[in-house]
Amino acid sequence: MRKMLAGAVAAAATLVPMLAFAQVDAPVSVEDVADTGDTAWILVSSAFVLLMAMPGLTLFYGGLVRAKGFLAVLVQVGAIAAVASILWIMVGYTLAFGDVSGGWIGSGNAWMLLNLGNVRANTAIPESAFALYQMCFALITPALMVGAWVDRARFGWVIGFCALWGLIVYAPAAHWVWGGGWLSSQFGTLDFAGGIVVHTTAGISALVVALLLGKRAGFPKTLMMPHSPSLTMAGAALLWVGWFGFNGGSALAANDDAASAIINTHAAACVAALVWLIIEKFTVGKPTSVGFATGAIAGLATVTPAAGFIAPGAAMVLGALAAILCYPMIQLVKQRLHIDDSLDVFAVHGVGGMIGSILLAVFIAPSFGGTGYAEGMDMTRQVIAQFAGVGVVALWSAFATVVCALMVSLVIPMRVTEDEEREGLDITSHGERAWEFD
Repeated sequence: MRKMLAGAVAAAATLVPMLAFAQVDAPVSVEDVADTGDTAWILVSSAFVLLMAMPGLTLFYGGLVRAKGFLAVLVQVGAIAAVASILWIMVGYTLAFGDVSGGWIGSGNAWMLLNLGNVRANTAIPESAFALYQMCFALITPALMVGAWVDRARFGWVIGFCALWGLIVYAPAAHWVWGGGWLSSQFGTLDFAGGIVVHTTAGISALVVALLLGKRAGFPKTLMMPHSPSLTMAGAALLWVGWFGFNGGSALAANDDAASAIINTHAAACVAALVWLIIEKFTVGKPTSVGFATGAIAGLATVTPAAGFIAPGAAMVLGALAAILCYPMIQLVKQRLHIDDSLDVFAVHGVGGMIGSILLAVFIAPSFGGTGYAEGMDMTRQVIAQFAGVGVVALWSAFATVVCALMVSLVIPMRVTEDEEREGLDITSHGERAWEFD
């Protein structure tokens, strides 16, 4: 009996290591698991970006217009955000971030947000969280253009145009630069958080629409003063806070890259706002609240494409350049060229975004404290890549904007009548005044 037990124990001892090796060698099916910290940060950042649009952008723009057009601005921004979100879920996401095929547009593998992966490739967050975050970018970008056509664009045309624009202009540009498309894969174009994809597209398109619509009645002789600079300041403050999620969230992780991007974002805004005030002191005799707000937004737009790639000192330089270059651009567009880009979308967002996108190629260098170039790239090649990205996206935005605007105008006129413009869009388009809610 003892011999039999001893034999069994010996056999078991022999089998244990064999079973252990069998378990190690056997294929194991493990699902991708997202990092909870990174996921939480992206969800919060999504809320920050939505905060930028509503209420940040609505108050910023709303305070800059005359009182009779205040509510019209709020309704337009809200409706654009709503339609852009629906279209993003239906088809926009898959056009921008679907599987890469030819590099021009994403495939249809994720329409209606179907078949999303547990984790988005090259990140540690669920693809659903990534799609949500990018949706907030897709809704605020066309909303930025509202500032170009206030007081005169017909509401129905605005919504139809922005719906088409999001699919024809924004989604392809996002795919080319962020979705693995040809600008990033073939040229090495970089855009950390939207200098090209957001600000160049919106800025160029806003300028084109302003030209197509024509001037407001009385422009440029009639002074069209902001009806509430206090609302503009409040809106700018909300935009400033929300921009932490806009740029910091673009690291797609809760890490040092996100913290660095936020520090750079804040530094650029601070410097730009202060330099803008100094310029105003020497040009108009006194610093203004609207100037402070506009300068801050210019700095934020300019640092956006470079936020995660550069050092704080470089961010301060970009902030100073934002004020120095965007301020005279406003004067050039309105006073010299007589283009009624009403709230300076091109001069602030477009010019700022393009400046930051190009100078990124310089300040990313390790000698300036940047993160360094990708393998096979140097400063010259990166400059070429950035010029290519800005140039291609700008040209596409201009051409496609004309197409979208004219297509919608065949069904809905672009502009309200002279009488409607004179009375104000709050009454003629939406049947209410800012100070009457009954």
